[in-house]
Amino acid sequence: MKLIYGTTNKGKLNQVKEYLEYKKANIELLSLQDINFNEDVEENGTTFEENSMIKARAIRKFCDENNIEIPVVTDDAGLCIDALNGEPGVYSARYAGDHAPQNISINKVLDKMKNVEDEKRTAKFVCVLTLIMPNGKIYVERGETLGKITKTPGPLGKLTYGPIFIPDGFNKTMNELTEEELGETHREKALNKIIEDLKIEQNY
Repeated sequence: MKLIYGTTNKGKLNQVKEYLEYKKANIELLSLQDINFNEDVEENGTTFEENSMIKARAIRKFCDENNIEIPVVTDDAGLCIDALNGEPGVYSARYAGDHAPQNISINKVLDKMKNVEDEKRTAKFVCVLTLIMPNGKIYVERGETLGKITKTPGPLGKLTYGPIFIPDGFNKTMNELTEEELGETHREKALNKIIEDLKIEQNY
């Protein structure tokens, strides 16, 4: 079966494709470019669920108008830090300004947490996926990776806040862990639930 994944991020798309292949889900992933969706959707929600739903509804509307009867899934994800009352949260991608370099985003978090004690540096990565079927049925799934914020960053690259996030059960940052060591990420945990939802819908 086919599934439209609401992103223009090729890295994210490839990550999802690899996971679906690993799970033997028999799902062909389509990007927004594949369906010629070029609208700039304003994500003005205050929760991951709201932002994911805003994107999903906009793409579903486009599909309905163009007779594209393919399920749509969208995501919204970010880092939530307990000591910062859940920040950066839904603003994770633009916390230090639009298109801020990774080191600037990281340093803003570390600067805000410079006086926070070790035991209070708990945080979590969150991913919310919204699936809307051609018949209008909606599924919303959430995945989380729990951990804590370091005092100094590890290697840059990969996930924006990966260099300062140590998942529970490890003594290395997320960016230093291999995929095998880390296991399922917050996005993959949510994807796993979406795969099950699709199985229910399609009986395959």
